[in-house]
Order: sequence, then structure tokens, then C-alpha cells
Amino acid sequence: MKINEVRVCIIRVGGTNCDAETRRAFKDLGVKTSIHHLNELSSKRNLLDYHILVFPGGFSYGDYIRAGAILAKTILSRIGGEIRSFVDEGRPILGICNGFQILVEAGLLPGLNGISDYPEAALATNIPIGYRCMWVYLKHEGKSNCASTWLIPEKRILRMPVAHAEGRFLLSDEKVLDRLLDNGQVILRYCNERGEYAEGRFPENPNGSLYDIAGICNPDGTVFGLMPHPERAYYGWQLPDWTRMGRPPKYGDGKLIFESVVKYVAKKF
Repeated sequence: MKINEVRVCIIRVGGTNCDAETRRAFKDLGVKTSIHHLNELSSKRNLLDYHILVFPGGFSYGDYIRAGAILAKTILSRIGGEIRSFVDEGRPILGICNGFQILVEAGLLPGLNGISDYPEAALATNIPIGYRCMWVYLKHEGKSNCASTWLIPEKRILRMPVAHAEGRFLLSDEKVLDRLLDNGQVILRYCNERGEYAEGRFPENPNGSLYDIAGICNPDGTVFGLMPHPERAYYGWQLPDWTRMGRPPKYGDGKLIFESVVKYVAKKF
């Protein structure tokens, strides 16, 4: 498939606020990208007309109950069958920040036993408590076939911003962490600029996540969720300190996420 034939669907509802930036990133890569409200998608569109599904950042439905919980259950009730077919056919799903929270609440991640009826993990209130908006360093573990990161070299240090109040990755049973590691599902971990893992220390780990986890995928590598915002680090001029460089680079590290998933689809389909 040619890249200009790849079709991306970005879902939005009340409270979504990063859909336009995410579309801009995909469009820069030359792919056909549409933003659809869930009501429109469930009544007038077929999800399987698209190759990539994206849940962007924001505060869907005000993040009442738990972050992402309402939208997760609404999606499963309205288009759950299409979501399952999407996953079964190996079409990539990307969840950014609130999107990651949605994927966890919907049982799509970690996905150890397929799509779970109950969440197997949680993205809980930050420790230290509070909304965190800051740039962080991440290390790409590079030990999986993740569709959204396969172009990134192993152990590459990335820099992206986070913006969340509930990003602390937890598991219902910490023994599950061993399974995630064995499967190569832990994709991004918080670190410092030298690539040394945060080991839970703030501010390198901005939310207290277990094992410094910033992003995971399902066992097949097609469903990927991360708390940092790659769309806010797509262009070089988005970097917070580009003026010190004299002029900004053309692109930031966020481009690698979008480029990976687009080229994955172009190669597979």
C-alpha cells in the first residue's frame, strides 16, 4: 500500500483537545486523516474503512469517575464489535495520554488475554499529586514488534511533554509485570537526559509509574498507549529550548511515533 492510501480515524468527544494537533502530524506524513465524533462514527461510518485508529489526548467527558472510563465503556457499547475486528485484523490502535487511559479502561491494554472484560491495569492519580505539564525523557526499550515504535533504535532516548493528572501506571498484580517484560510489551520508560532510568524518582518520573512505565503495547504490538504527547513534539519548533540551538530542527522525536505506525501499515496492507 502507498502511504497516501493509508487512512487514519481520530475519535473525539466532549473534552477531547488534542485531535487537531494529532491530525496535523499525520497529514504532514501524507496520509488521509479524518476526525470523527463518536456519534458520527457509530451511526454513519464504518470503522473498518480505516487502517489506523487514534484516541487522542484531552479529558473525555470531563474524566468523571476515572480518566477515560466513560468513553471506554461508551465505545465498547457502541462500536465494540468493530473494535474487536480492528484488533483481530492487526490494524494499529494508538492511544495518547487520555487515549492510553481509554485503552486501559476498555481492556485493550495490556491485552494479555485478548480484550479483557475488566481493566487489568490502571492509570492512577499522580504521585506527587497534581496536574503535571512538563517535558520528560524516555528510553525506548526496543524489544518488541510494536507497530508504533519499530523505526526507533533500541535504547534511543526521546524527549516529549506530558500533561496529565492521572498517569501513574499500576497493575492489579505486580507479578503481571514479569509477563509484560517477557512479552516485550513495555515500550517506553521514564529516564533522565543521560538515559538512566528514573527508578521512581520525581521529576524524571513525573507520576510515580510502576517500573517507570510511560508506554506499553499489547502482545501483538498493534495496540499502543503512551502518556507523553508525540503530537506536541512533532516539529522542532515545538521544543521548549530550540532558541538555544540558533534555529529549530525540522522535526522533534514525536515524529518517530507517527512515522512508525504509518510505515507499518503501508508495509503490511
